[in-house]
Amino acid sequence: MVHPSTLADLYRARTQSAYIFTRILDTPFWGLYNLLPIILFKDLGATPYQLGLLIALKPLVSLLSSYWATRVQSHPTQILSSIFYGRLLAYLPFLLFLFVHSIWYFIFSFGFYMFLQVGMAPAWMELLRQNLPAENRDKIFSYTQVFGYLGGGLLPFLIGWMLDEWTQSWRWMFPIAAIIGWSAHFWQKSILFQNLQPPPEPIKSHPLLHPWKSAWDLLKKRPDFANFQAGFMLIGSGLMIIQPTLPIFFVEKLNLTFTEMGVAITLCKGIGFACSSSMWVRLIKKGDLFYFGSIIAALAMIFPLFLVAAQVQIIWLYVAYLLYGFMQSGNELSWNLSGPIFAKNENSSPFSTVNVIAVGVRGIFVPLLGAYLLEQFGSLTVILLSVSLCFLASVRMAFFSSRQSALPNQMQSDKL
Repeated sequence: MVHPSTLADLYRARTQSAYIFTRILDTPFWGLYNLLPIILFKDLGATPYQLGLLIALKPLVSLLSSYWATRVQSHPTQILSSIFYGRLLAYLPFLLFLFVHSIWYFIFSFGFYMFLQVGMAPAWMELLRQNLPAENRDKIFSYTQVFGYLGGGLLPFLIGWMLDEWTQSWRWMFPIAAIIGWSAHFWQKSILFQNLQPPPEPIKSHPLLHPWKSAWDLLKKRPDFANFQAGFMLIGSGLMIIQPTLPIFFVEKLNLTFTEMGVAITLCKGIGFACSSSMWVRLIKKGDLFYFGSIIAALAMIFPLFLVAAQVQIIWLYVAYLLYGFMQSGNELSWNLSGPIFAKNENSSPFSTVNVIAVGVRGIFVPLLGAYLLEQFGSLTVILLSVSLCFLASVRMAFFSSRQSALPNQMQSDKL
């Protein structure tokens, strides 16, 4: 008979190694994936409308991702199969890049991959919650994020010369990167998982409405989580509303070259992300996600102000993206781990699914609002609105952090 502590160590070790190798083996694909909009424009002549759709797909597919994520909530025993089959399907369209010449197929592949990538997130987080102690979970997640972020940011520099030297070389690079990503299955199939959750309540709504009803019921049941979501919605909206403005601001206001944009957006952001990860891990262990969120929102508020300052001195552009990477490191940590943290000993997938739905809801109207305000009032108005939304988010998060601090310790424990 296996000793319980030995068995727990085995669960932890296999889950940890599978998660780490998955992130490492996904990195070559992410480096190419981030270049796909540029590839479609440069090599295939994609129209501005097609590029705009490509950018909008990232948040929009999150609404559909919630249906994939809900499978884990409704059937907790399908956590591993959700990951296995999700990854198998996500990479499959890229194997045909050698033979297909339709821009719309490439756009579909881009969106389909993001749909499954976001949809698998609740399954991964629940798996980490059950098989890894909290202190290990935070570190492993943060450090693998750093590796993936730096790799995804630096690889375009390393493979850029190949794309320039050999026309259409991306057609065979995508299938190779997809096969490398698939090879993570050899580590994933070793994961041991024993669902410890009680059987879920039967679904009482139509399958198409279930993710929305489940999310609404959870927010009503957990006002602390609802308050966190409201603050996070303001942060996300502040960051998202500025996105349609940035390309025009960079070209018309800052007169940037592609090299300058690349150094700022990938290199500086990646350095900021990597340098701050250990700090965010220490901070999130304190358990006060509202205080954590207030700091993220304050940093997000400063970012657009540095962009405005870059009109006077270009060095502020690089400072802005170092700060953005610093902020995004904490932002992604809180977005992904807020589910397990709020859930504590419950199934975390319903909490993580709410995060997924919130991204999709923002994606429906916030970028369009940003584009409309840009057209009507100019880039400065949109930048100031971004600052205002992030300021409100910081104040709101700080307010609920102070309320939580005023509670007795036992009540705080019950709340989070």
